[in-house]
Amino acid sequence: MKSKFVMTNNAKNFITLTNNLLNRGKNVSGMALVYGEPRVGKSHTALWWVANNDNAIHVQVTQTMTPRWLLSEIVKELVEYPAARTSDLFNQIVKSLILDPKILMIDEVDYLIDKRKFIEVLRDIYDRTKTPIIMIGMGVANKKLEQYKHFKDRLLAFLRFKPFELKEIDLFIKELSEVNFSPEAIDFLFKMKVGFRQIVNIIDRVEIIAHANDLTEINLNIVTKLFKEGD
Repeated sequence: MKSKFVMTNNAKNFITLTNNLLNRGKNVSGMALVYGEPRVGKSHTALWWVANNDNAIHVQVTQTMTPRWLLSEIVKELVEYPAARTSDLFNQIVKSLILDPKILMIDEVDYLIDKRKFIEVLRDIYDRTKTPIIMIGMGVANKKLEQYKHFKDRLLAFLRFKPFELKEIDLFIKELSEVNFSPEAIDFLFKMKVGFRQIVNIIDRVEIIAHANDLTEINLNIVTKLFKEGD
């Protein structure tokens, strides 16, 4: 399988969003929410952006995370040693982001939305630093944020990652696969509403099959069989 980032419509919109946040005018809101159903490439795109830009950090939220734990993880991503006290952690973040501004990407934000303390922490970081903050969540994250009226005022944009179009499934295959897929096989994958990880896993499996059986193209029967085996 080829190692390459595939530029989908979602990825293009994400790039536009980050540029808008970085180049926004004075007093323009600097926070945003990226949301959508699973497997549409939200985290993958965010991690790709961070890996290719020095002006961003990515923090993965977990279900058991506390506000202090979140602050500590942010400090680590800023390449600093976390302080012991919560107030000192917050001050570390503020000082670092003021001296060296970066986009702060908070992934799996759904774990935080129902907990007001987390929302207040993110709001306070933004208010003190004006650093762009992108929250990344699931399909209903935008609706959950409705409960925080004072927080929504700081959001410049809501970007929804949409399911892949047929031409994007075709693009994934052409960009990543070492073996060709028949048009019928690609159409099947589209109709099955496959996500990013599914596409990658399918390509990996069919390449093994193709190499073992000296195949130059993967047809509909092979892809259908793989899906049945997955069930």
